[in-house]
Amino acid sequence: MVNEKVIEAFHMMWDSFPGAVRLIHKNRTILAANELARKLGFEEDVVCIKVGAPEAHKGCKANAALATKTAQTATSGGGKIRYWLPVKDCDDVYVHFTIDTNVVG
Repeated sequence: MVNEKVIEAFHMMWDSFPGAVRLIHKNRTILAANELARKLGFEEDVVCIKVGAPEAHKGCKANAALATKTAQTATSGGGKIRYWLPVKDCDDVYVHFTIDTNVVG
């Protein structure tokens, strides 16, 4: 589905990130996840929208990120910023993560 070098690059970049990060295909299948994301149930070959509460996926901007080839963001009143980042030269793949601005340290 995606070149193995893309998976390797994902892990090199995101495995030490202090939040849950997923590499996702446009069909919403998780291609790779960092350790924190895996602990939350975001395993490879799982459809991302089947993890967690359905309302957590409202406002998803994956389609916009893929269509425009530009990063998309969304904020919540709870101090969280969600990101969808298209992967260069991989038209059907994006990186998704959330930063919680309430976390200190």
